[in-house]
Amino acid sequence: MRSRWLISAFSRTLTLACSHPVHCRRFSSSATAAAATTAVAVKKVTKSNFEPALEDLRLRVREADFVAIDLEMTGITSAPWRDAFEFDRSDVRYLKVKDSAEKFAVVQFGVCPFRWDGAKGSFIAHPHNFYVFPRKELPVDGPSYEFLCQTTSIDFLAKYQFDFNACIHEGISYLSRAQEAEALQTLSSAYKDEFNNSLYNLEEHVEIPLLRTADLIFTERMKNRFHQWCDELIKSPAKNYRLEENSDSNKMQFQTVFFKMRPAVLLDGFSSHQLKLIRLVLRKHFKDLVYVRSVDENAMWKKIVVYTDSEEDKASLREVQEDLLRNTEARVRSAVGFRHVIDLLTSEEKLIVGHNCFLDIAHIYCKFFGPLPSSMVEFALAVHKNFPRIIDTRHLVNSSHVIQYLMKRSSKSLSSIFSLLCPRISSPSLHVASNSYVKVEVQADETGSSCFNSGAKHEAGYDAFMTGCVFAQACSHLGMKFELHSPSIDFSKNDKIQNYMNLLYPSWNSGTVIDLSTGIENPDSSYKRRYPQIVFSNIVLVWGFPSNIKPKDLKECVCKVFGPDSITLIFFVDSTAALIQFSKEDLVNEFLILKDNLESNDDPISVLHPLAKLLEGGNTHAANYETYRDICGSSISKVLFVDQAEAVGIRWKTKVENGSGETQKFASSSEITPGDNSPAVKQVIGKKNDPKRQSHHQVSCEDILDSLHASKLLFEKQVRSTR
Repeated sequence: MRSRWLISAFSRTLTLACSHPVHCRRFSSSATAAAATTAVAVKKVTKSNFEPALEDLRLRVREADFVAIDLEMTGITSAPWRDAFEFDRSDVRYLKVKDSAEKFAVVQFGVCPFRWDGAKGSFIAHPHNFYVFPRKELPVDGPSYEFLCQTTSIDFLAKYQFDFNACIHEGISYLSRAQEAEALQTLSSAYKDEFNNSLYNLEEHVEIPLLRTADLIFTERMKNRFHQWCDELIKSPAKNYRLEENSDSNKMQFQTVFFKMRPAVLLDGFSSHQLKLIRLVLRKHFKDLVYVRSVDENAMWKKIVVYTDSEEDKASLREVQEDLLRNTEARVRSAVGFRHVIDLLTSEEKLIVGHNCFLDIAHIYCKFFGPLPSSMVEFALAVHKNFPRIIDTRHLVNSSHVIQYLMKRSSKSLSSIFSLLCPRISSPSLHVASNSYVKVEVQADETGSSCFNSGAKHEAGYDAFMTGCVFAQACSHLGMKFELHSPSIDFSKNDKIQNYMNLLYPSWNSGTVIDLSTGIENPDSSYKRRYPQIVFSNIVLVWGFPSNIKPKDLKECVCKVFGPDSITLIFFVDSTAALIQFSKEDLVNEFLILKDNLESNDDPISVLHPLAKLLEGGNTHAANYETYRDICGSSISKVLFVDQAEAVGIRWKTKVENGSGETQKFASSSEITPGDNSPAVKQVIGKKNDPKRQSHHQVSCEDILDSLHASKLLFEKQVRSTR
């Protein structure tokens, strides 16, 4: 029976919870192909042909000079404000990538080994398209896999003919290294504990802790049932006895089955507490019955009581249990699934080539190694340990002046770069005469031709092929002579390629490049920034303001207070939050303190102040950039930033750091419970106004002047205290 998929929708995302010798032939993707077509034979791999495909891939990777990869995922961002922004600091940028890798699933994994053939003067490529799908294949406790589906990403995949049925029904499951280790320990412990408990010293007196009347009645009933079953078994051993119990509307059954050629009772419908009581009954009253657990073909635990007629039989049962333990270990190794491909790539230490692949690498680490590290530096070093040589063709193309000259103002998408740099492969019908283009042939085994499809862009296997072709052609443009390298090419020792090794873009608009070998992030000289220089210590985060406020309005009301040159940048994270960069760092605290004063005092100046428009509604919050990082670091993902901040537990209105680095959090009086003397929160209670002066029309000039003077003195005092 197929599992039922649970899908809950919110905004742009969905949550999905689940479980012979080789003879080669040339395909038309070769530069010398006769047919004028762009078709490329890509091997489709699902769980039905995974084992033979893996063995073939081992040979191809071992012979390869480099391996190109590409991934297709169910989404990119779990909320609009988690998009990559130029205003994202390095740690914030990594937290957003981490969130994406943890929440979305990989559904296709493209692997394409490339080998230089000196005799043919061309690269030989073997593109593979693996369908991947996480499912629960082991009988371990815990929830099924859950992941998000971003509707725009699913629509994109559907547009390019993605086979969702093949993915869900035939996709290859996997375990990360951490999951494998945990599963082995859990299952081994479960088997050993179960067997040791079943072979409990029967001569030792066992007291059954019956704490409830229901337990007493249940154990007595179970004792009678097992006695009845044993008696009937001895009288008529060939008969299949089925005894039923009805309790609390739950049907509990005893059904005679055979376990390793021994008569046994299959227990079905009992709670874990009831099973524990049954085991205690067996220990005390039945020397010839042994409780065991095994795993069925659906990876579910079966609880069985086995009849043994001698001590020798029990000893042989121990051997059976040990075999089951070994089989369980084999099952875990089988459940490793697609991770065998990742283990192959790491063990062979081949050059890995991707296109704009930082997120791809994060997915690979999260899905196949273990939990992602908490920081960018830790992540980079951990990746470098497993993949010591990685090339990002996006960085290679952008950083090479030679290639940039060839591309001029062309699009930087993979398919555009492929069409421009590799016309003899992408469009053989054009009959490009130049000999400067690298030849690439695609090979597939004759006997398995039914597993091959004609590749297309945005299919992981074909995109991996395009990535590899772009890399080979880029190396040629950089002056690398492949014919001088025989029988294999070591790209890591080539001076022209070393300058691009292990350098990746953290995001498309980061303006930086991270060196995986050191974890150091440096500015990218080829990147043209949209905004002026960003100074994170000068930034204030504001959220929860009225929805009708636009960037122009926000700048206008702040500049009226702090001067026309006080703000250098304003960036709206979404419709509910904005980042304001001041021209001076001191203005950050001055703004936060002023905001708190205005919200604390119920006087005329607070109503007439230019910032009153920003604070209207009483839901405006503000803090420095570190709070933005903390909110982005939460595993929660609400669609709106204002809801996200509330979900992570922020109740204060304003957060200010004084000169000594200490933090003060200010809340309105309505948000503080009576008697709350917490030093971290300052209770701000406004003056009780005379009822006669509640109307704005009754405010006198004297009231306004007095209020202005008092507010000015208080503001200056608090500013001095923070310095």
